[in-house]
Amino acid sequence: MGGIEVMLLVSRQGKIRLTKFYEPIGKKEKQRLLREVSQLVISRPQKLCNFVEWKGRKVVYKRYASLYFITIIAPDENELITLETIHHFVEVLDKYFGNVCELDIIFNFHKAYYILDEIFLGGEIEETSKREVLRVAAAQDELMQEEKERDNIFR
Repeated sequence: MGGIEVMLLVSRQGKIRLTKFYEPIGKKEKQRLLREVSQLVISRPQKLCNFVEWKGRKVVYKRYASLYFITIIAPDENELITLETIHHFVEVLDKYFGNVCELDIIFNFHKAYYILDEIFLGGEIEETSKREVLRVAAAQDELMQEEKERDNIFR
């Protein structure tokens, strides 16, 4: 498979804030991968480049404020394009939340997953238009608001 195999958002303290696996991996393997990759990235000095080879794959990451956006890709994938896709995801989150921070991800993780799923499909970038992703996310918010209002009427 090509593209992104795993997408992670990790705090500077090592807390996992978002995970998306595009490859089937067992539960124990997932836990080990999360622990090892997050420690690998967090412990790297800031002056080093944003990609590193790890167990036959490449880990590509970028730190924005207090969050590390981490991807795992196949060895033949392009690291710079992967960095650009990470940046695209961050820009969409920034526009949606208005300067996204770790608390936005913690309290609105379902929205972050929804945006991630709008941009990526099976580990490949599917939607490159930020405007389109934001339009669909706003439509989803409207549907959720209508559902809440409908629930309140019936109570």
